[in-house]
Amino acid sequence: MKRILKYDWDAIAGVVAAFAAILLHFLHIVESEVLLVIAVVLIALLFLRDLRREGQSERHDQAVQQMQVDIRDILSRLTLPDTHLIGPQHIRQKMEDFCRRARNEMLWFHVCPLMFRQQVIFDAMLKPVVENPQVTSIQFVLDHKDRELWNGEVMPKIQQCSGCGKVKETQWTSISGGVSAIISDIDKDGRKEYLLSFWGEPFMARTPSHNVPRYIFHVRSHSELIGRMVEVVRQHRLSI
Repeated sequence: MKRILKYDWDAIAGVVAAFAAILLHFLHIVESEVLLVIAVVLIALLFLRDLRREGQSERHDQAVQQMQVDIRDILSRLTLPDTHLIGPQHIRQKMEDFCRRARNEMLWFHVCPLMFRQQVIFDAMLKPVVENPQVTSIQFVLDHKDRELWNGEVMPKIQQCSGCGKVKETQWTSISGGVSAIISDIDKDGRKEYLLSFWGEPFMARTPSHNVPRYIFHVRSHSELIGRMVEVVRQHRLSI
């Protein structure tokens, strides 16, 4: 029934009427004057149908335009959150995605070297960055107390990666806070974003052999935290 209702019955009726009129004319049942009248009537009906459809189209266009205005108004009132909390089940995927989208200079501030003692964690989090051709340089800013562990456990792994030449000499400083950040331009438009984490529970699980992040924050480019974190890192780099 739905398929039948979709048919253009106005056009079908006009074609049938025109065919019947021509057939009657060939059978000499109706005169040519009658045939002309029928043709004029059919043309008028088709013209009225087009006028009706034009009115419907105008109403549809107005409805669509109003919907577009309403959607733009709704979108203008929606604001993306400054930060996004990533839980344990999605940390690895978020890290891989962030490293894949990273561009230009990438800065790792106060990251925990214990994380990279295990090869599987190093391969998932740090190796993709070193081998990302879109990343032109990598700068680590670390606390003095992690120097021995970093040089003994992590740097040998980095030196085995292709692209290790882009890794700059580590900058050592005194960092008292428990904040860690990975900062980089993202995608081709160069929006600066970073992944923010905190040392200790509940954000990081600490074991005798390594640390495992439980929760991290993805700080987006429009957040005011971007400028503040960049300033914090700059101050530590100046104190070297």
